[in-house]
Amino acid sequence: MDSMITAAARALATGDLLGALNRVALREDPPALALRGIAMARLGDLARAKTLLQKAARAFGAKEAVARARCIVAEAEIALVSRDLGWPAKALDAARATLERRGDWMNAAHARHLEVRRLVLIGRLDEAERALAGVDPAPFPPASRAAHELVVAGIAIRRLRIKEARGALARANSAARRAGIPALLAEVESAALLLSTPAARLIARGEERLLLLDEVEALPESGALVIDACRNAVREGGATVSLARRPVLFALARALAEAWPGDVPRAALIASAFRAKHADESHRARLRVEIGRLRAELRGLAEISATADGFALAPRRAAEIVVLAPPVEERHGAVLAFLADGESWSSSALALALGASTRTVQRALDSLASAGKVGAFGRGRARRWVTPPVPGFPTVLLLPAPLPGD
Repeated sequence: MDSMITAAARALATGDLLGALNRVALREDPPALALRGIAMARLGDLARAKTLLQKAARAFGAKEAVARARCIVAEAEIALVSRDLGWPAKALDAARATLERRGDWMNAAHARHLEVRRLVLIGRLDEAERALAGVDPAPFPPASRAAHELVVAGIAIRRLRIKEARGALARANSAARRAGIPALLAEVESAALLLSTPAARLIARGEERLLLLDEVEALPESGALVIDACRNAVREGGATVSLARRPVLFALARALAEAWPGDVPRAALIASAFRAKHADESHRARLRVEIGRLRAELRGLAEISATADGFALAPRRAAEIVVLAPPVEERHGAVLAFLADGESWSSSALALALGASTRTVQRALDSLASAGKVGAFGRGRARRWVTPPVPGFPTVLLLPAPLPGD
């Protein structure tokens, strides 16, 4: 490796992107192409960066497997940042295996971090934790250590282990300061803001208040029966009844919980659960059936009794009933939650992350676009959807993750 390539690599490692480009901008040899690609990616020109890295990977010879693997890892990072979640994960896994066999442990660890970040993004936290368990961050340089701790914090926040997340973010902040890379430090500080931003609303006895993530974490142990509108579940202590696939039952449970200790008229329950403007005998019959199903689901946690006007919910052991709701209620809140990270998403990537069909996601995006809440650029497969981050719209409780205790 010649002195200009070495100097450019060092400039990249310290965050001096223009200094790196000044040294290799006019060169077309594979190492220079790779360094130019990485620099362009950090400057935000992802399309140009991807082209340069692919050109570099093709140009490296058969004896330069490590260099090719590094280019694949860099391309995978671009795919993650640009939310191309359909990028072949097997290619990244093969590149990581090559780097491990050749002793390039730092870049192999970076490849694993990319894999874990993708798993976290699509809500596969169990797989993410298993993949991360084999990584020892002790020998990492400061920038890699900061990236590792950010991944640890991301998983802990999704799991609502806030003390663990605070510790990881503190270590990430320390490592980022030692690295001296402003963009990395800004990413750590942005992640830390989640812990001081209201993450949910607590509704109880007709009153509302905002909760931080620490308070959300402590809520299941508060002795209350929690109707969780962020996860569509009913929780008390360590017991959880998921109604994520039973939207009618959850709508009934939430309406009854918000009225506790009072009751809810039948007409109001029909309107909230079935969205019927005018109730007839068929709606009332269906309501009785769905209330019976809800009784069966909640039999260990609460009981539902009929009143003169409607139905009332009462806890079996808990001292009170509360509703945990998102701070901002929106019909397509899950889609907005992903777009609120400021990155540009394709509809297919959103569908993969949400576990929904592309057509369903496209309808949601069209509805949000007609309301002026999202914008799009590009055409066909290159079409991407964006929205500016909304103040007071934290996303952590809307993104997919297993329920605590599952």
